[in-house]
Amino acid sequence: MNLTKDPIWSLLKKVTIPASTGSLFMTFYNLVDSFFAGKISPEALAAVAKSWPITFIALAISIGIQAGTQALISNSIGAKENKTASLYVAQSIIFAIITSFFVTSFGLNFSDELLKIMGSTQESIILTREYLDIIFYGSIIILVQLSLNGTLSAQGDTKSYRNILIFSFFINIFLNPLFIFGYGIIPGFGIAGLAISTLIAQSLGVFYLLYKVYCCELKKFLYFKCFIPKLGLLLNILKQSVPIMFTMLMIMFGVFNIFYFVGQFGELATAGYGTAVRIEQVLLLPVIGLNTAVLSIAGQNFGAKFYNRIKEVYFKALVFGSGFMIFAGIIIYLSSNLVISLFTDNLEVINSGALYLQVAALIGPIYPVFFITSALFQSLKLPILSLYMTILRLTLIPFSSLWYVINIRGGEYQDIFYTIMVTNWLMGFVVLAFVPFFLRKKLSMSLKKLFVF
Repeated sequence: MNLTKDPIWSLLKKVTIPASTGSLFMTFYNLVDSFFAGKISPEALAAVAKSWPITFIALAISIGIQAGTQALISNSIGAKENKTASLYVAQSIIFAIITSFFVTSFGLNFSDELLKIMGSTQESIILTREYLDIIFYGSIIILVQLSLNGTLSAQGDTKSYRNILIFSFFINIFLNPLFIFGYGIIPGFGIAGLAISTLIAQSLGVFYLLYKVYCCELKKFLYFKCFIPKLGLLLNILKQSVPIMFTMLMIMFGVFNIFYFVGQFGELATAGYGTAVRIEQVLLLPVIGLNTAVLSIAGQNFGAKFYNRIKEVYFKALVFGSGFMIFAGIIIYLSSNLVISLFTDNLEVINSGALYLQVAALIGPIYPVFFITSALFQSLKLPILSLYMTILRLTLIPFSSLWYVINIRGGEYQDIFYTIMVTNWLMGFVVLAFVPFFLRKKLSMSLKKLFVF
């Protein structure tokens, strides 16, 4: 693929589909872990569930490094500065290794306190730490893997990471029971076996991605001396990555925010909403793939100063993403009760989950605006704007609105989701109104030219 010359529709398809497929298998991977945790005991299943918000911290940092690496390398390639791009390949790996020591230290020293905040008993904390400690000791593997993926994605290669996620899903089905229950000379590790399986699968992925990076075009400028830490380049990666890290953490905070208000209506309402959110995440996978595609394509074209292609990929990605969400929304709206009933036979849980899915179907068409605009900001090396947008959309506006609707106006369960729908659409229109003026200033384009394809 040539991200600065090939037709935009073709590039969106070639980059988005593998990225979306990979995300789908990542979701399947997590479901496999939950399945086998339930085979150990209900307490083990709860321990894995409670570990997710804590391990998400490491994932947020990893995604920040990946996005920062992807933006800097794609810009350099677009500007035909392949030597600089190769330096960023090496320095991003060094940055990931250095950062992993801080992540490991944080996880080992603060997990107890975070688990206590979530209401875990001492026995539950001990069990959860059996899983968490191994994950945090192996955080270097996760961070380096996503750093390498950032290098490949910057060149339009989303197939390699997709292959890793598909492979990891299938090997996880084999490794989980092997290390949980043991076989032959391999002892049973219980819940720790889940973490061991994850790190083995991730390690194999690192070797595969290293091989793919070694085979890519940037390899000819990748010398041993490139891996000597260079403060200026490391600071550039830090500057590009940190806003994305905080953006991911704000997303998690936003999820907790909604769970807080939903929780006021009881455990069954929470169960219904939680089930519906998992289904919604599957629907959003193509939009997440578009995020990766826009970041890669717009990043290279920004470096090459092909500004017409930046606005073209942005608006075409919006059309593709919103069109898909309208189609998916119609299906999920009509089948919401049936979909939730596949997971439970409790009528209250079904009704609670189906209500959210119906409202989510109405929100869906505006979601691509946020994902694709965030990728645009990152590709133009302004990730701080993504952070500002996320703080407004997922924390400040929803929390204040929901607080007013539920606690002041005495709103009901369904009012939570109608409020979310209204705030998302209003915020979406604000973003859509802002982007043309932003592009006009950033790319020095006239408004008339901005809307011509």
